Amino acid sequence: MKIDSVAVGFLQTNCYLLCDETALVCALIDPGAESVRIKRMIDDSGCALRYILLTHGHFDHTYAIDALLRQYPDVPVYIHRADASDSHGNKLKFARLSDHNQRYYADGDTLALGNLTVTVLETPGHSAGSVCLLCENALFSGDTLFRMSCGRTDFPDGDAAQMLRSLARLGRLIGEYRILPGHEAESLLSFERMNNPYMKQALAL
Repeated sequence: MKIDSVAVGFLQTNCYLLCDETALVCALIDPGAESVRIKRMIDDSGCALRYILLTHGHFDHTYAIDALLRQYPDVPVYIHRADASDSHGNKLKFARLSDHNQRYYADGDTLALGNLTVTVLETPGHSAGSVCLLCENALFSGDTLFRMSCGRTDFPDGDAAQMLRSLARLGRLIGEYRILPGHEAESLLSFERMNNPYMKQALAL
């Protein structure tokens, strides 16, 4: 397993490329902007793009999708249904694609990526349909869990109580995980359990 990343857009969203280097396939996570840079990352990997996976529907995690689908017209795009909308004017919801590309996932769903398995964890709070994606020792936490912080809950579909429940769920995962957040620096789950004030509050409830 290999993970590449590039920070894109004015909000510097972390876009990740999860690769099975043996099977030469990859999944793109949260392509928020700068489709040309993202495509270069895919090309440089030498892997064929199998999926686009979204941790939630906010524009800074999804904006490059239309441009990328012009390059990869048959790639399915996965999101939780709660973060998808029929409207194209809502920056906090993902505008549904045609049936050719649109897919949905929910808690406990798995996607095979070569010899890898990506597991979906529902973690609402930042948005109603926020998810984290788990693959081996890597946890792509979107805007749920950040290093020493967590995502905002003051958007219309945010919920502070749900966020605490989601952080507690992540904090109670067994073992160690590399935390790959939607913004800023990566971390380790053990560090967040010990030091993140929001996760510590959640685990104390």
